[in-house]
Amino acid sequence: MEVERVQGIANFSTETIPEEFIRSTNEQPGLTTVQGTVLEVPVIDLSDPDEKKMLEAIIDASRNWGIFQVVNHGIPDEVIRKLQEAGKVFFELPQEEKELYAKPPGSQSIEGYGTKLQKELQGKKAWVDHLFHKIWPPREINYQFWPKNPPSYREANEEYTKHMHGVVDKLFRCLSVGLGLEGHELKEAVGGENLVYLLKINYYPPCPRPDLALGVPSHTDMSSLTILVPNDVQGLQANRDGHWYDVKYIPNALVIHIGDQVEIASNGMYRSVLHRTTVNKEQTRISWPVFLEPPSDLEVGPHPKLVNEANPPKYKTKKYREYCYCKLNKIPQ
Repeated sequence: MEVERVQGIANFSTETIPEEFIRSTNEQPGLTTVQGTVLEVPVIDLSDPDEKKMLEAIIDASRNWGIFQVVNHGIPDEVIRKLQEAGKVFFELPQEEKELYAKPPGSQSIEGYGTKLQKELQGKKAWVDHLFHKIWPPREINYQFWPKNPPSYREANEEYTKHMHGVVDKLFRCLSVGLGLEGHELKEAVGGENLVYLLKINYYPPCPRPDLALGVPSHTDMSSLTILVPNDVQGLQANRDGHWYDVKYIPNALVIHIGDQVEIASNGMYRSVLHRTTVNKEQTRISWPVFLEPPSDLEVGPHPKLVNEANPPKYKTKKYREYCYCKLNKIPQ
């Protein structure tokens, strides 16, 4: 059975969109976005010589926002540009070539090219196609889901991964110290050296009714942290005090999301960010989030050092794979 891709639907949609993409009125971005206000989420300079200032900024953003952007992060602009170019070229290939990387029917893995990701309430669909594959550690990589075209794809992804490690370690070290833990303890609690880097490319084609559709509906990320590179088309929105705001695009910044596993490990001291993606009438939006995930069999719960009689655990301890299954199938945790 041929799966309908959003890119194909977009090619034939000029004024209207199919009913299954029209969100309910409490979700439609045309009705629920705070207009004229761009959310100035914290922007943090990772090369700030004043380490204390940088540390405090990361801790404050993670407690009060769950989202922040980092600049001067050490990943060269050219490395990010090549990552973006390779992903864009893949999605512009003929459809039959993209389908060679399709997620196999019935697969328990998330990896591969696809459209549907999770159980959608009311049967609604998101205006997005995607490609998932792991980029780290090497033993977790399944190259059957890495496009061979463009030929630069593999090198661009490997180069980006190589430069990411420093950012990952710095973020975890700051977050760990902010909880009163040793610098290595938070990362260890969510997988340590076995942490899995899962890349997703989101491809949001132009949509004739961006006021009615969503690229990705509101959610928090299942991961520990998410490090996201967007293209220059506005689309990311964050929920602040119950309202939806556009998040300002900053060229060459990385957008950092606190994910559910860090919220759990911190026993709620840090909070995962509720966010969603809107689409554009004329332009294609593409984003490259990397989800830093615990190994599937690792049990994640509130860190033992953060729990006592006065501060009991606020979350269950469970295997990451079980957490993901419940979240994707809308089963209470």
